[in-house]
Amino acid sequence: MTEQIAQFFVRIVSDWGYIGIFVLMALESTVFPIPSELVMIPAGYLAHQGELSATLSVVAGTAGSLVGALINYVVSRRYGRSFLWNHGKKILVSRRRLAQMDYFFRRYGEITTFLGRLIPVARHYISIPAGLAKMRLWRFMLFTSLGAFVWMVVLTALGYFIGNNIEQIKQYTHLVGYAAIALSIVAFIYYYTKKRVKIAKN
Repeated sequence: MTEQIAQFFVRIVSDWGYIGIFVLMALESTVFPIPSELVMIPAGYLAHQGELSATLSVVAGTAGSLVGALINYVVSRRYGRSFLWNHGKKILVSRRRLAQMDYFFRRYGEITTFLGRLIPVARHYISIPAGLAKMRLWRFMLFTSLGAFVWMVVLTALGYFIGNNIEQIKQYTHLVGYAAIALSIVAFIYYYTKKRVKIAKN
């Protein structure tokens, strides 16, 4: 089943090219449960085969991720917390998930819009509390784009060097996930320490 799903996304990316990557990654960055691994790893594989450009694939994936994240951001900023609390289930945002992401953002601040792009599940929802908090748009776009870019590069490289070996992809995807979480922790510690030092100086 996993191999069939992977081959299905390979066909979509192959047939639609960069537009397909853009659309799928835009959906992935909203609340639709499309794993980015099943989009960007095939893109990397097709780049290795010479059917796509790895650079343009990363650009398309990053742009799609930003657009999808902006949809979440705009909706949550426009309609507010009460709307999502009462109607979130209709758009696949449970109260439990909303509370978790809201707490995460309030506790650790705007840097979570970068870190969240590297963490499974969180990347689907982290734009929502940013919109609720009315985070500055340019900062939201910057952090989101940087986080998405890093993740797109990692996944595209994974597909480029491993190809369509499903077993290896599953193995390395888990390792990449752990590495991304570790990177998120390091980035957070750096950001938090820098912020504390700045406060202490003032």
